[in-house]
Amino acid sequence: MPSIPTISDVEAAAQRLTGYAVQTPVLESERINDQLGCRLLIKAECLQRTGSFKFRGAFNMISGLSDEERSQGVVAFSSGNHAQGVAAAAKILGIKASIVMPANAPQIKIDNTRGDGADVILYNRADGNRVAIAKKIIAETGATLVPPYNAPEIMVGQGTLGLELFQQTKDRGVCLDYLLGPCSGGGMISGSAIVFNDRSHSTKIYTVEPVGYDDTALSLAKGERVKIEPGTPSFCDALLLETPGETTFAVNKELLAGGLVVSQAETAVAMKTAFREYKIIVEPSGAVALAAALSGKINTQDKTVGIICTGGNVDATTFKDVLNGEYD
Repeated sequence: MPSIPTISDVEAAAQRLTGYAVQTPVLESERINDQLGCRLLIKAECLQRTGSFKFRGAFNMISGLSDEERSQGVVAFSSGNHAQGVAAAAKILGIKASIVMPANAPQIKIDNTRGDGADVILYNRADGNRVAIAKKIIAETGATLVPPYNAPEIMVGQGTLGLELFQQTKDRGVCLDYLLGPCSGGGMISGSAIVFNDRSHSTKIYTVEPVGYDDTALSLAKGERVKIEPGTPSFCDALLLETPGETTFAVNKELLAGGLVVSQAETAVAMKTAFREYKIIVEPSGAVALAAALSGKINTQDKTVGIICTGGNVDATTFKDVLNGEYD
């Protein structure tokens, strides 16, 4: 297993990302705060370059490749947001990118990945093997694999989100009691946990996952990585993983307070709330942390709670259906 990253690694990643990643805003709604009896601070990473936090990790890793590695290109597999992050980072750095994506990924994610010049290879999520496809490309081209979460360079790049959020809340004169973030492989939440463990040790950090795909919540409860059988289909396409990453979980099992689970209906309410109250478009996977707060998965009374809205790449049809109550 690779070595566990440190706060110094996150700070170094933040330097590499300066001038490339967007410092996304922290948003607040007095109406929602009054309704919940707490203070919610929304980290709107849906406004990041490519529409999600994934650009941070991808750029951090790719920018550190040698000239020889760059000449052979990069390859990644992703349901969409990591794909876009890798494609955008590779375009900026002048590197060829090949991305393996499920054929049923949201069309906006496929189109945006191709739009940044990447070669997109589609596979059937039900019976295809994205890792095997990526390995074949590597064998043929010598390309470097850019994993979606289970690598220190990815974790610390994504952890710059947490570094920003800590500073933004500090500038407001507040300390977060809780921090809630969506979780799939665990790269973003582990990188952010490294930051808050160093800078704000009292902040309790929770992952949030959709019903049927709560592998991290179950793993945290058991103290070891658990592999689940996939549940019923979910519109949270970026969070459909069966087991946490090895390196990410090594961090998360030590630094996180636990895992929360939300339903599809609760997630839809959060998407509508984000649009109505915070004036942002958040995709289903990016809205689960807000859903957990709104539906009372933990007691937030009189607390200050950080909510990470990780992405905004949702197809227009799905978003329209959410607004029209089709998922309630």
